[in-house]
Amino acid sequence: MDTQAFRRSLHHSDRYNRRGFDSPTKRAQALEEAYQSDLISSIRDNGFTYTKGRLNIKLAQAFGFCWGVERAVAMAYETRRHYPNENIWITNEIIHNPSVNDHLRKMNVKFISAKNGIKDFSLVSNGDVVILPAFGATVQEMKLLHEKGCHIIDTTCPWVSKVWHTVEKHKKHVFTSIIHGKFKHEETLATSSFADKYLVVLDLEEANYVSEYIMGRGNRKEFMNKFAKACSNGFDPDQDLDRVGVANQTTMLKSETEEIGKVFERTMLKKFGPENLNSHFLAFNTICDATEERQDAMFSLVDEDLDILVVIGGFNSSNTTHLQEIAITKNISSFHIDTPERISVEENSILHKPLGSDLELKKNFLPSGKINVGITSGASTPDKVVADVIEKLVDIAS
Repeated sequence: MDTQAFRRSLHHSDRYNRRGFDSPTKRAQALEEAYQSDLISSIRDNGFTYTKGRLNIKLAQAFGFCWGVERAVAMAYETRRHYPNENIWITNEIIHNPSVNDHLRKMNVKFISAKNGIKDFSLVSNGDVVILPAFGATVQEMKLLHEKGCHIIDTTCPWVSKVWHTVEKHKKHVFTSIIHGKFKHEETLATSSFADKYLVVLDLEEANYVSEYIMGRGNRKEFMNKFAKACSNGFDPDQDLDRVGVANQTTMLKSETEEIGKVFERTMLKKFGPENLNSHFLAFNTICDATEERQDAMFSLVDEDLDILVVIGGFNSSNTTHLQEIAITKNISSFHIDTPERISVEENSILHKPLGSDLELKKNFLPSGKINVGITSGASTPDKVVADVIEKLVDIAS
């Protein structure tokens, strides 16, 4: 498929909308009423610190809702107001936040079901309204919905669209896209759908493994088994890794994406020489500003004198998970929760998700005496949720 031509035609359709229905001012007011918090505003004004009794809270200086998330959520709410009686569907969670998605369900927005990773669009009919979430949808899904005669409301974050343009450039110049991301993640699935040849690498370890193969130090069968679900159809590592371009899932760890880019640049430099580098390697900066700001703020926060650190965000939120990783590198006792309800005031306990593990109950998680607590949240977490967590911590410490 000529994905660029399809997107151009889709954008000119009178059944496609990526601007929403309200003015930016009205949109901001609606979100402020639903998700902002006076407590969080006052903490920001107080240098991101809050002291109550024996509890001293330090907030990261960048956290919570980013512009792309705010835009997506507001557009989803506007859609229901604009289409009060129509069937409204969403191809996936609008963002990785349970409270926001539950609110949409209460507005009778239906979520496309999936089984074994395959979405079922059979119930979607001509004239139905379908929302594409902040991290986008595959080009095949867009085409299917367009052919069904649906009204498409596209809330895809512009930073995600920027990555799509990058892999389109890779394709135009016959480069294989090396995508730093999680191959099952909705954003990476969408991004890879705009590529021709692609390979998804999860981390620096996998990038180094691919580099070794490019340099002739690898086993083809082992390579194909390792990346069987993380590459394009018909991918041939002996041919398709001679010309590569690097892109990323926008929520990945910034420093790791940069290092992965350097790995492939050095590899191509070594294999083909400096005079041929531009014919074998392409790199564009596709790191999201908001992701970068939140990670930089987290690196500053973990340098503080903290007893514990609470990370708030959906358990399936990639950007939140990477904030948790930063805390772990500093050996700080940290707890990842998705909602304030994970904290029990009566029992001084927290039901949290350690990195890569199932939920775990920690009793007496707030120690006695003076305590410094660091708090941050992922880009899909409203300020009100952060405020509710703080209020629970205050109640325990009282």
